[in-house]
Amino acid sequence: MARLSSSVKSSSWLACIIVAFTFLLATTHAIKFELPGQTADDADPFCVSHYVDDETHVVVKVRVGSGPHQKTTLEITDDSEHQNQLWRKEGLSEDVQRATFLTKHAGDVWACFTNVLADGYQPDPRYTRTVDLDFDIGSETIDYVKLAEQEKLKPMEVELRKVEDMVKEVIENMMHLQDREETMRNTNESTNERVKYFSTLTMVILVALGLWQIFYLKRFFRKKRLID
Repeated sequence: MARLSSSVKSSSWLACIIVAFTFLLATTHAIKFELPGQTADDADPFCVSHYVDDETHVVVKVRVGSGPHQKTTLEITDDSEHQNQLWRKEGLSEDVQRATFLTKHAGDVWACFTNVLADGYQPDPRYTRTVDLDFDIGSETIDYVKLAEQEKLKPMEVELRKVEDMVKEVIENMMHLQDREETMRNTNESTNERVKYFSTLTMVILVALGLWQIFYLKRFFRKKRLID
């Protein structure tokens, strides 16, 4: 009985550690805001961005609240030179809309909303819509319920899989940061070398100009017979 009790306690502690670790690693990318209605001629998009690495799966979930005489459009683009359109949806409703895509390069992903009023209506504080926006990135896009059904995983194994995927993502991010730090260090070292050479050249030029001025003034004063 003592061994059984010890085993149960160990399992409980392991479960607590896994849950706590999962809680620490989990990140929230959700945002909620009010989107005012605008006329079609003066409609300015309201944009939200999130940095995403290259070759990363992204799922954007959006839901808008009820709003009479308003049409809400969402356009998702990257921050490349051409601002490639990744997803677009007009007439967002109270149903959850999902946008799934794979990023081609590292950078900000922009989600831009426009809320246009119907013809004949003017902007008014009454005409607003509540927007719930959620970014799922990397391991967050994995459907672990479906995965557990396919691979017949136990709840503990599912939690371990989540932790494993999160740890892999953290390691990848750390490696990415290490590469960026190395690139910045090389750039700084190269810049320091150039500054050193430029400073040395500047000193040589100043010394040469000083000697030339002394020689020129000495020769000038001798011609004027001011000095021997």
